[in-house]
Amino acid sequence: MIKHSKLLLYDSPIERKMTPKWIPHNRKTRRALEEKMVRWILFTCALVSILTTVGIIVSLLTQAIPFFQEVRPWDFFSGTRWSPILIPQSFGVLPLVTGTILVVALAAGVAIPVGLATAIFLSEYAPNKMRQVVKPSLEVLAGIPTVVYGYFALTFVTPQIQNFLPDLLVFNALSAGLVMGLMIIPMVSSLSEDAMLAVPRSLREAAYALGATRMEVSLKVVVPAALSGIVAAFILGISRAIGETMLVTIAAGATPKLTFNPLESIQTMTAYIVQVSLGDTPQGGVAYQTIFAVSALLFVITLSINIFSGRLLKRFREVYE
Repeated sequence: MIKHSKLLLYDSPIERKMTPKWIPHNRKTRRALEEKMVRWILFTCALVSILTTVGIIVSLLTQAIPFFQEVRPWDFFSGTRWSPILIPQSFGVLPLVTGTILVVALAAGVAIPVGLATAIFLSEYAPNKMRQVVKPSLEVLAGIPTVVYGYFALTFVTPQIQNFLPDLLVFNALSAGLVMGLMIIPMVSSLSEDAMLAVPRSLREAAYALGATRMEVSLKVVVPAALSGIVAAFILGISRAIGETMLVTIAAGATPKLTFNPLESIQTMTAYIVQVSLGDTPQGGVAYQTIFAVSALLFVITLSINIFSGRLLKRFREVYE
């Protein structure tokens, strides 16, 4: 006859009820060890992400602080000329900031309305068979390398635009922004559709019962109810556009200008980081340290957007049971 050990103590009545009383002591010990191992593995994964973020911040600050000891912060943030490599040197970052804002604004102007309209169609109009075909096809666009988008903008989109605007430069912000908008459409549409599908069916049925049309249900019931998820999709898409590198490096050019004219060649913050990181700039100098100063500014901008989005989502978040 098998002898069993004494009963273990459980944390809750549910565990006491669900756990059989006849489990041998060695099996209980093994289960406890497995739970402890899983807990430590998950904790290690979370700790790695935290340490990675801390390491990035430390690496940026260790190089950015010496830069600001050589260049006054006021000259960096308010200067209108960016020429850290050529002589005379100038370290005004505003041309890079305006170039980034210009491209992101063009991309958002394309991705937000098209992505939202696509999400409304997939969630409210498309049959299930069509949704199963269209959504994976859109998500394929997210897997295309960004360098391919860059050459697509340079070799196809720009010549097509030049047919209507002959004075358009080969490297310009317009084609880069339009193609970047196409690139982030899958992210915006997919996340927005998921948010709309999470809206309870009862809200739609109540609106239909009151005589609302499908368009009225979509725009006046589903979209407001899923607003927090839709806004989150917009913000994630904009963050992706801000951090995009290869597309703007290839298609937008490398001319830092303080302009909001999309027909001109500009340079974004990420494109400048790529330019200096090619190895032509000697390490240790002020010109090399500009990489970390611009990266720190880009990090602060992205962090500010995430903090703002978190507060915005808390305000408009809807919870359904």
